[in-house]
Amino acid sequence: MSMTLEPKSKITSKPVVVSAEAEALSHSSTTMKLIPSYELFQILPEEEGGVAPEKTAGNFVRDPNSSKIGMVDEFDDLSLYDYKGVGGNKKIEQFPDPFKMVDKELQPFSDSIKELVSTDQPVLSMAAKHFFDKRQGKRFRPTIVQLVAKAVACVEPVNIEVPLNGEHHAGKNGGMSDWEYSGQSSVKVNSENHKGSEVWRRQAQLGQIVEMIHVASLIHDDVLDEADTRRGGEAVHKLYSNKVAVLAGDYLLARASVLLARLENTAVVQIMATALESLVAGEIMQLKSPAKSLLEMETYLRKSYYKTASLIAYACRSTALLGGHSYGSNVATAMEEFGFHLGLAYQLQDDILDFTAAANVLGKPALADMDLGLSTAPILYAAQEFPELRPLVMRRFKEKGDKEIALETLYKSDTAMDKARNLAKFHAQRAIDALLRLPQSNSRDALVRLTHAVITRKK
Repeated sequence: MSMTLEPKSKITSKPVVVSAEAEALSHSSTTMKLIPSYELFQILPEEEGGVAPEKTAGNFVRDPNSSKIGMVDEFDDLSLYDYKGVGGNKKIEQFPDPFKMVDKELQPFSDSIKELVSTDQPVLSMAAKHFFDKRQGKRFRPTIVQLVAKAVACVEPVNIEVPLNGEHHAGKNGGMSDWEYSGQSSVKVNSENHKGSEVWRRQAQLGQIVEMIHVASLIHDDVLDEADTRRGGEAVHKLYSNKVAVLAGDYLLARASVLLARLENTAVVQIMATALESLVAGEIMQLKSPAKSLLEMETYLRKSYYKTASLIAYACRSTALLGGHSYGSNVATAMEEFGFHLGLAYQLQDDILDFTAAANVLGKPALADMDLGLSTAPILYAAQEFPELRPLVMRRFKEKGDKEIALETLYKSDTAMDKARNLAKFHAQRAIDALLRLPQSNSRDALVRLTHAVITRKK
């Protein structure tokens, strides 16, 4: 049966990691006051109540043409819906392969990352290097960072003088704050001298840092979730113990923090430290969200932002800063917007595959989210169509038979899976739209193909 949706109430579930008072005490007039990406960029399509956020610090400059003046772009109005796997007939293979493009460049950094996490404690060292030794996965995040680094090198940074009298806008509801004109690396590069430069090295090191943070979060997640497998192999805590796994994750985060400081860019340190805070916020949100908020699509997407998209979004913006672009620049803003939408598209596809792919393909147990009491997009859309599913969602499938009923209801729905796929496509297209604010280059076009791969992958 179908239903008429009630007007959306304001989302109440928002993780509080640091109180507003403590946060205010930690700021000065020059420190970055970062706003979560979901308050900068649209999180839901208009037909589902989504609205474009107001202009504020972090999204003020979003010019589709200023970085491409006088340049030809054959894909200026590109729509993913025209390509195979998303609804059209065009072949995505006309774009460069993103992984092949940077594989050789990433190899030395992939090899050295194992050395960067070495320690004199054998057990801790083995646990920390577990994922890196196996070379599992396609190094998704370092690949994104490397491609973004190449793409932003094709745009000459805009130098903006900050007035000493502080006449720039204060930021909220009307313009950019002084700190938004800062943050960029003092070393400037272009597409000709980028590779092998100090900027290139620091951006590649950021890719290593992002991978360390990501792996640490996986190790900690598996302990919290009591998972047995990860990426097709045994979880670290199953190979060793919970204590060793927690310490290994902590050690990776500590090493990542040291390497982050060595990038010698205070703004990037602040941004990536906020990414760390976001990961914790996501776990808190997952554990402590009020029952009623579990039915809200926006709550689910915010949690997905904190747990998955925030690290990608902040890494993309940081890469632009290391490449010489200021925080509030058109380029840096486009890169965070790209990372935000790509990260959400990735998580949505993951959640769809949880219901459609076998465990041996996914590399993790199928229906893992429901086992943890979590409702993802397919279930939430089914609950909009079948009200009897809502109490099960709100009690996190704790009663006997809840999961089986939820699955039967989902598979009974004619629209839930399609709506979830359409939401993933919405975010993938928004990621493409952000990319298209950069001039055409092989690296930018490779990111287009990567975005297509995110929502058409089967594992």
